[in-house]
Amino acid sequence: MQQTTLIAADNTLLLWAFLMLAAAAAIVIEQNVRWAAKIPGAVIALLIALAASNFGIVPADAPVYDAVWGYVVPLAVPLLLFQLDLHAVFKESGRLLLLFLISSAGTMAGAVAGFLMLRDYIPELDKITGMIAASYTGGGVNFAAMAAKLQPSDSMKAATIVADNLMMACYFVILIAVSSSKLVRRIWRSGNENTGSGGAAAYWRPKEISLQNIAVSLGLSVLLVALSFTLSGWLKAQLGEGGNIFTDMLFGLITDKYLLLTTLTFIAILLVPRRRRNVLNGSQELGTYAIYLFFVVIGIPASIPLIMQQAPLLFVFTLTVAVVNLVITMAAGKLLRYTIEEITLACNANIGGPTTAAALAIGQGWRSLVGPILVIGTVGYIIGNYIGSLVYALVSTM
Repeated sequence: MQQTTLIAADNTLLLWAFLMLAAAAAIVIEQNVRWAAKIPGAVIALLIALAASNFGIVPADAPVYDAVWGYVVPLAVPLLLFQLDLHAVFKESGRLLLLFLISSAGTMAGAVAGFLMLRDYIPELDKITGMIAASYTGGGVNFAAMAAKLQPSDSMKAATIVADNLMMACYFVILIAVSSSKLVRRIWRSGNENTGSGGAAAYWRPKEISLQNIAVSLGLSVLLVALSFTLSGWLKAQLGEGGNIFTDMLFGLITDKYLLLTTLTFIAILLVPRRRRNVLNGSQELGTYAIYLFFVVIGIPASIPLIMQQAPLLFVFTLTVAVVNLVITMAAGKLLRYTIEEITLACNANIGGPTTAAALAIGQGWRSLVGPILVIGTVGYIIGNYIGSLVYALVSTM
């Protein structure tokens, strides 16, 4: 039965108005309301969306949300990367790789733990475990690949997606709360990054931004997105099917549109002399607003009534995987002296993928880690299907 809401799913203009006003409200509250001083704007955006969805104001699914994923999020990537110091990006990426791989092992451990705990209560859990292990190492592309390989029933696949939506919204809040906690930051080493919204107003103080800056930043970003997505489609057509798991993953890496977008953006940054980089002033502000739209969209599908009807145990399963991943990554991070910011982003890059990890870094003010986590997070796409297949093979024998 189709959900009845105050704003219909096909009312495109009203839904865009809601998304943009919700993002604006989160930013205004973050920077101006005293009681919200310790609540990051990303959480505020999530909570606004969660409330609107569960109180029947906006639908849980609509074409407008797909537009945010398909156009706004890709556009945010180059906008947020234009001001990066590439030398620092690649230096920090090498440091993060080890922690990311440890976090991937945490995903495997969490998937097996969740399977052992709930295998008597959830049908087809062996297949779902393999799918979630792949997805929570890489991203949605790995979930789709493992679903095609393992072929669970349509009802269980749909229920898993519903559970994952709510879990991801909760996990964002957990990660932000953990990284913002004074106790956690005393026990774990913290970098000299702005965390949460306490410094948001200062960081986003008014800057000199001209019409030319906005025009060049948006124009170049749209061009990079168009080129990378077109190149991705052309490469897929030229390479075709791989024929085995190794070539499938190799071709998937070569044709991944977000990896191509990141690469083309890095090339563009290198081609613009540093003394001329001020022509891109305002790109961070534009990209950050786009990311706030993303956080609103993340919170909308998290329908609590739908979870209670369709997939309460699957929600428990996905949350178990994520929490075990977090615990193992934090323990390893403590032993290896990683900062809490690096630990949080490694967890996010595994469970939510590099794009959501970059969004979290921006939302929290961890500017120097945006580029590195985008680079390292793409490793998950490469190894995700291998990990999913390995976990499925393991749990199938239990």
